[in-house]
Amino acid sequence: MSDVKTLDKPVPPGGVIGIIGGGQLGRMLAMAAARLGLKAAIYNDELHAPAFQVTPLQIAAPYDDRNLLTGFAEICDAITFEFENLPSDAIAHLASLKPVRPGQRALEITQDRFSEKNFVRGLGLKTAPFADVSSAEDAKAAFAAIGGLAILKTRRLGYDGKGQAKVTSADETEAAFGRFKSQPSILEGFVDFAFEASVVAARGADGSFAAYDPPENIHENHILRRSIVPGRLSKAQGEEAKAMAKTIADALDYVGVLAVELFVGRDGALTVNEIAPRVHNSGHWTIEACACSQFEQHIRAVAGWPLGDPTRHADAVMENIIGAEAHAWESLARAGALHLYGKREARLGRKMGHMTQLKPLTK
Repeated sequence: MSDVKTLDKPVPPGGVIGIIGGGQLGRMLAMAAARLGLKAAIYNDELHAPAFQVTPLQIAAPYDDRNLLTGFAEICDAITFEFENLPSDAIAHLASLKPVRPGQRALEITQDRFSEKNFVRGLGLKTAPFADVSSAEDAKAAFAAIGGLAILKTRRLGYDGKGQAKVTSADETEAAFGRFKSQPSILEGFVDFAFEASVVAARGADGSFAAYDPPENIHENHILRRSIVPGRLSKAQGEEAKAMAKTIADALDYVGVLAVELFVGRDGALTVNEIAPRVHNSGHWTIEACACSQFEQHIRAVAGWPLGDPTRHADAVMENIIGAEAHAWESLARAGALHLYGKREARLGRKMGHMTQLKPLTK
């Protein structure tokens, strides 16, 4: 790791922040960069990317094309990524050329659910019971060890419920592993939670830390439906969630915004579900409800700027616009702060945009 490039001084206005991935998160990061007088360059593996619509600096090429990655790095002052399902060696290659934030270690740990669970447990934080499943025999043994209702997940890839199966017996676990084509998997014991929450936070290269108020999150069909802040977390639980995020960020020597998804138990205990090494859907409300949004905060951290103030100045409800719901854009535009992502096709379960409604601050 000695050849990893570091940032000697902050990227000044007019500098270029490279973003690997051109989805809606890359799009909103690019827009936040522009607000700070920075330029954004997008590298995406498909031609028609939402982020390509907001910046002229763009490359469409495979994520493992070393020559084009090298050319991309040459026009950037610092580089980040908008999603974690990227080739780790491609990020390592970029990091040998320009500062990449967050770094390869954070990406590698969070790409693999089993590695991530071991990492979190090693920090003394609570997780669901879990076991590695690499064979049909492992599947049966894992269920016997965990017992009761469980969820089999592929160790890599999969989001919004993809690559997951609920199981109630050893035979069901083995069958689900077969449906996953024997991909390395993890069996997680079911957590009987009262509700779900998350904490979105940022860490600067100097170790500075800033966390947003944790929202309560409601999912439908494994897809985030809405985030509500303030939710049902008590003040003490909110502070505990922020402390958990800081523990994780410090242990990763993280630079940028990350999200920690949480289960809130009926007894009030907080259990880490997953870590996202990037800006997060449950933080979209910060665009309207905070002086410094999660997107600006991430750009600040990546560029070596001071972190912004995460204080919330309003209560907020962020609602995702999914699939054909986007066709009602005109009525949605009357209901709140509307964000549409410029996607060409409104497919079932696809996040097409979001809307945020604000109310006066209550706490």
